Parts: sequence; C-alpha cells; structure tokens
Amino acid sequence: MKIKNRLSLYFTAISAIVLLIVQVVICITFNSLIRSNFYDQLMDRANVAAKLYLEADEISEDSLNRVKEHYLKGLHSEVVRIYDEKNAASFIKDKNQFWSSPIINQVRKNKRVQFDEGQRQTVGIYYNDNQGNFVILVSAIDKPGAKRMQDLIKSMAVLLICVTAGLFLISRWFAKKTLEPLDQVVSQMRLVRAGDLSLRVDEGNGKDEISALAYNFNRLLAHLQNTFELQQTFVVNASHELRTPITSIIGEIEITLNKLRSQPEYEETLKSVLVDAGRLNETISSLLELANADKDYTHPAYKNVAVDELIWELSDYWTEKTGKGMFVVNILQLPDDQEKLQLFANKSLLTIAFNNIIGNAYKFSKNQRVQCDLYADEETIIIKIIDHGVGIMPGELEKVFDSFYRGTNVKNYQGSGVGLYVTAKIIQLFNGSITIDSIPGQTTTFTITFNR
Repeated sequence: MKIKNRLSLYFTAISAIVLLIVQVVICITFNSLIRSNFYDQLMDRANVAAKLYLEADEISEDSLNRVKEHYLKGLHSEVVRIYDEKNAASFIKDKNQFWSSPIINQVRKNKRVQFDEGQRQTVGIYYNDNQGNFVILVSAIDKPGAKRMQDLIKSMAVLLICVTAGLFLISRWFAKKTLEPLDQVVSQMRLVRAGDLSLRVDEGNGKDEISALAYNFNRLLAHLQNTFELQQTFVVNASHELRTPITSIIGEIEITLNKLRSQPEYEETLKSVLVDAGRLNETISSLLELANADKDYTHPAYKNVAVDELIWELSDYWTEKTGKGMFVVNILQLPDDQEKLQLFANKSLLTIAFNNIIGNAYKFSKNQRVQCDLYADEETIIIKIIDHGVGIMPGELEKVFDSFYRGTNVKNYQGSGVGLYVTAKIIQLFNGSITIDSIPGQTTTFTITFNR
C-alpha cells in the first residue's frame, strides 16, 4: 500500500473513532435527557391522579374538568394505580395486583421513587390525604422518545458514514499534495545511472523530511561520484603514466643496442634511463598514494577531529623536516566553544590533503617559508596555506585539481599531478571547499573552508 493511502486511512480511522466517541456521548446525553423528561411527565401524571381521585371533593367543578381534560391525554401503555395503607387498589380496579407489595412499601418508605421495568418507566409517590395515606404509581412506555432516539442514531450513522468518506477523500488529497515532492524526488532518482552520477535531485527550499532525504541522497551521489572518479582515474591514468616512461626506456635501450657506442654515449643513455626510471618510480608512488586514498575514501573511519590540534601536529612535522621558523602558524580567531573546532571526518585523509598542499608549497617555492592561518567562528572553519613560489597561471587555477594535470610553469619540477586532485576529493568528502588565489612568481594561497 502506498504511503499516501496509508496516511489517508490512518487519519480517517482516527477521525472516525473520535467522531464516533463524540456521537456516542451525544446519544447517551440525549437519551438521559429524554428519560429524565419522561420521568417528569410521569411524576406530573401521578400528581394529576392525586388531584383527580383524592382531592376531587376539595376543588371546584371547573378546575376538576380542566384536570380531567389534561389527564385524559394518556401516554402509551399507561398504567395508573392508587393503593391504600393495606396495599389494596383504590379508585381504580386492579385485579392482578399490577405492582407487588414490596414495590408499594418501598414507595411508602422513600416517599418518591422512579425506576425502569423493561421498556416501561415507572414513578411512585406517597400521598397524604384526609381520606388516608395512599401510594400512587404511574407507568408508561415512552414511544415518542424511543422514536426520537432511533432517528438520532440513524442520523448519527449517516453523518458518520458521510463524514468518514469525506475525510478520506480530503486526507488523500492532502497526502498526495504533501508527498508530491517525494514523487518528484523518486522520478529524478530513476534517472540516475551508474555511468553518470553527476545528476542531482532537487532539494527544494524547505526544511522538511523530503528535503533532508534529497540532500542526503545528493551527498551519497557525490560520494559515489568521487569514488568512481578516483577509481576511473587510477585505471585510466595508470596505464598511460606507466607506459610512457617504460616505452621511453625500452626505446633508448633498443637504439643503444643497435650498434656499439662509446663510453660517453653509454653513460648518456644510462643517465636518460635513470631519469625515466625516476619518473616511473614517482608515478608508481603517486598511483599507490591514489590507491590508498581511494581505499580510505570509500571506507573512511569517521570521528571528531580537532582542527587546531591537527594544524599543530602538521607544524611539528614540517618544522622537524624543514627547520625551525620555516612553517609558521597564525591563529586569527578561535570560538569560545572548543567543540566548534571539531570536524566529523577522517584524520588520515585530512592529513594527506594538507600535506599535499604544504609539500607543493615547499617544492614550488624551493623550500621557502610557508604560512598557515587558522580562522574559526561558530559557523565556519577556514585554513589558509600561503607560499612564495612560482605560483599558478590565471587560466590554470581550476585545472590543477584535474588528475595528472601539471601547470605550464612547473614542467621543470618533479611531480605527477595527482596530489591536488586527491586533496580536492578529500575536502569535498567532508563537505568542504578549496579555492586558490595566486600571483605568478610571488604568492599562492590555498583556502580551505568547512561550513558547520
């Protein structure tokens, strides 16, 4: 069953039960009022019987006629009896003793009673007269009241059915409208294919559960896309990057072996082979780094990482490696709450990302001083890494994050172009962003921002 139908049924069932309870309360209250009103009528009949039979000698003829006219309007199955002190019927014959002596004595004891006898309602009064002490009992069946009660129940039943049907239709319409964004998200999800993970579903402008679902689905797609890109980069570029130096080595050796060479020529060939072997070794190391990053990336162990502590660990490492004063940390601002300095991330991957940037800063500045600025407030954490090296050409700022891309002004520096690619993927994995500002020949600033 679809969610919209299930929600409609749940809402309708709850509403119908509440309405049914209200109707039952109304029926019980109405029935109580009808019965109470009929008892009052019976009590009036008992008093009229007392006036008619016991005080007829004390009232005028006109008044007696009015009492008789009122009394003659009998109730359905009405029974009236007047019993004397010996519980014998007076004024009105009662061959079968309609009410037993215990009931008559109870009326005499309590002075006034009312009770049910099946469908009948009965009232009794104790009446003291100059002719003696009498018990008057009046009983009847409230047919009009029963009919009104039946009509009310029928009306309530029809109302319950109509309201329940209306509630179901209205609630289903509301459920359909409410879940319409979910249907759109599902339709967009169907368009996602393993070969193309660049599609993103519309997250909308709301902050409801559907928007949260779309947001987390987009995060999953981004994660999968980055993972597949890392794997594809490794597979596609491994063959290319490994084939180039190997082909060069084989070609140089084959040419050298075609004929005898002089010692300087052999030495030159060996030097060229050594350079190609060095490139091959660097490429293999880069590919291994890419593979290790891919392994950690696809199965990262998340935990809270204190960014300020990580920066100081990096400072200790690079200070020991490059010398005192060569890695400068500037703390620009820290939040009052230390928990605001923590990221839910993988520390090993963050270390790889920062070390790739810092390592490039030293390499392309020929081991000049590198500066690291840390700024953090309640909402963001910003890390800037600044070097004074060759810089990046304006048209190449975005390309440096492509796998195996190398800038035109760094061809003389060793490298494979994998480091910044891996760094960008890691930063994206932890919902961060990385930008570059560079003045060629002067400074380069990498800005890493994490929004909490």
